Amino acid sequence: MYAEKQLNLAMPDEAGLKITDAPITVDKTVFLEVLGKLKTSESQAVLAAAVVALQRQLDSATPAFTASENTTDSAETLELGREFLFGELNQIAKAQTLERARYYLERLERGVTASKTGSTNDINLNQWKAYDDILTDSLWLIDRRDNTGVHSAGYWGNFVPQIPNQMLRRYTKPGEWVLDTFVGCGTTLIESQRLGRNALGIELQETVAQRASDFVTAEPNRQGVVSQIIAADSARLDYKTELEKHGQQSVQLVIMHPPYFDIIKFSDKPQDLSNAATVAEFLQMLKQVASNAATVLDKGRYLVLVIGDKYAKGEWVPLGFQAMNEIMSLGFSLKSIVVKNFEETAGKRQQKELWRYRALVGGFYIFKHEYIFILSKK
Repeated sequence: MYAEKQLNLAMPDEAGLKITDAPITVDKTVFLEVLGKLKTSESQAVLAAAVVALQRQLDSATPAFTASENTTDSAETLELGREFLFGELNQIAKAQTLERARYYLERLERGVTASKTGSTNDINLNQWKAYDDILTDSLWLIDRRDNTGVHSAGYWGNFVPQIPNQMLRRYTKPGEWVLDTFVGCGTTLIESQRLGRNALGIELQETVAQRASDFVTAEPNRQGVVSQIIAADSARLDYKTELEKHGQQSVQLVIMHPPYFDIIKFSDKPQDLSNAATVAEFLQMLKQVASNAATVLDKGRYLVLVIGDKYAKGEWVPLGFQAMNEIMSLGFSLKSIVVKNFEETAGKRQQKELWRYRALVGGFYIFKHEYIFILSKK
């Protein structure tokens, strides 16, 4: 394994290794012994050759090295993301100096032996490269919505599941509580259940609330979390009382995806934000919802507002930024603004050419984005 020879130091696919997302499970003691032995290499060439040989051994899942039926019950195993592990090993093999390679080896050791997480999520920063599916840029170009499991695009105005998925993973830990003030078809609660977060969802319309509950119930609850949907007015519901029923005093994340004023009429109820008479009235109604939710949100935790703008009488109405300002006035600070694209809406799906013509005639631009405002409670 440690013979000094010239080997292909390409990435796994280029070196003929298997391309799969399946994690690699290894015996922790054996793996750390191997890393320790690598650090004693006499030269970078010897170390590089040994690392490539190690990659091939991991790729073949040799029973003597990886966790298998030969692993004793007392043995501690590690489950490592394939891309993360092979990426780290490639960096070690391609290091320009032995000193730098040993530094990378020590970093890999820390990554598999110690967890370094922040206060609002369980992302292991010692393995930060393993989280390449977590977005950190402010522009999200999402080709298509996640339609796995019970997710449905059949409800007008619902948002893509990738949004709550990203927010939950960035701003909550497993077992924490999420409040969704506009449930719709239950997108946030479905994602919360998948990720092991408890969730309380509020929906004004009884029939919509029941439909969302059916969706959530149909989604496997493998981690046994609470997923409750209540048919009520999110501006007036006593959240503290509802949370106390579950032995909970507060939530750690609020997600709000309200109507974009009157673009879509969701019901005839006067409490429905889509029935507001004016933009000013809409903003005050939204502010009341946010104010009520803030009463149970922990200090320093986040409220996520997903909203877009609109046109009215030929003028652009910056609804998103107006809504952001209203929530900030409640004692929130702005953490980030994400702009997310959308390629089409249900109303425009069959009218792309017509809308393009209208844009040319009217001198305006067709909406293809919405905002995700991340705000922190002071």
